[in-house]
Amino acid sequence: MTASKSTSLVTRIMIGLAAGIIVGILLNQFPEQKTWFIDNLLQPAGDLFIKLMKMIVVPLVFACMTVGIAGMGNPAALGRVGVKTFVYFFTITSIAIVFGLIVGNVIEPGAGAEFASTLRTPVTGLTGNGTTQNLGQTLLAIVPDNIVLAMSQGKLLSVLFFAILFGCALSLLPEQRKAPLISVMQGVSDTMFKVTQLVMHYSPIGIFGLIAVTVASFGLSALLPLAKLIGTTYIAVLLFALCVLGAVARLAGVGFFHLLREIRSELLLAYCSAASATVMPQLIEKMERYGAPRPITSMVIPLGYSFNLDGASLFAALGTLFIAQAYGIDLSLADQGMLVLIMVLTSKGAAGVPGFMFIILTATLTTAGLPVEGVAIIAGVYRLMDMPVTALNVLGNALAPLVIARWEGQLTAPDSTPAIKPADAPFNA
Repeated sequence: MTASKSTSLVTRIMIGLAAGIIVGILLNQFPEQKTWFIDNLLQPAGDLFIKLMKMIVVPLVFACMTVGIAGMGNPAALGRVGVKTFVYFFTITSIAIVFGLIVGNVIEPGAGAEFASTLRTPVTGLTGNGTTQNLGQTLLAIVPDNIVLAMSQGKLLSVLFFAILFGCALSLLPEQRKAPLISVMQGVSDTMFKVTQLVMHYSPIGIFGLIAVTVASFGLSALLPLAKLIGTTYIAVLLFALCVLGAVARLAGVGFFHLLREIRSELLLAYCSAASATVMPQLIEKMERYGAPRPITSMVIPLGYSFNLDGASLFAALGTLFIAQAYGIDLSLADQGMLVLIMVLTSKGAAGVPGFMFIILTATLTTAGLPVEGVAIIAGVYRLMDMPVTALNVLGNALAPLVIARWEGQLTAPDSTPAIKPADAPFNA
């Protein structure tokens, strides 16, 4: 998109956001009309936007990943870039988890909450339910029995696994046999980018509906008991973005605040919709213009939506610690060290759509033996925290391909001619 269109999108989103807040406040004051408006107008308007974006994610991820891998040509280069990508992802998300635990220990958002008296449930009911997740089960669940079924169910990790396998196999074919299929997949990818641009015209209306429902449902008084957790989340997200991602950007030679300006519309859209998948196509295009080669952006960004969710990792730590504090459970340093290992696993595979954080948090609590019922404590207001968390996910995934491109020596100046030719050019070994 051009700069004028980007500015126009930001303006329309802001109008939708402001209008949604106003309507939500009014409906909160008139509860007899609230239910009808939410059920018949506002919730469907917001849900339609989310459904449209979910519809786009799977075919876009599959096409981009296949083209990105098959287009590299050199399997050795693919392996090198892939290893660097996963090393970076696991390092940054581990730092995010530790960062969340540090902030939670310093501020103690759950201290004095006294939720245990009303939501107490025996911990033995958690350890004996047979749902504890282990490493082997998690890895086995990634491999789909039926890839079509996995696509229909939106299992992003399974789709990524098959796309990587398919792309690697395609890259091994002779040039004359793989070129037509790569061309078709490139056409699918380009078409899905166009579909996304069409859906973006609806985004202000979807944002209006989502925000109106949030404000109308919560009300100010319902937020007071959890205000400390909400404030702590915003503080943690801001500090992580400035201190950790800012330092990473500096090491990679990327202007952090310049990057923020370049993706401001994507950050705002992700913040308002709490759905990072809504901006993946724009991130791929913008990071390519920013200087990262298309094969890198096409592989790193889709992978990041499952393996590089900095905000989700940070909140998994913060939310878990909050629930432990709210239940009066004292976690030692050894216990929190074990939590880091657990969350490194459970935070992987989160889809870029609203609400999936509850699955991560539930998996973490179950594996750690903490009360799963604690999720109900924050369920009502999670959306207010999901918005900054999602924006941090987007920022982390925008920075990732730039870091990998710098690591590969292929990062160019923003808006300059890319360092490589088309997507089918191999990496320099």
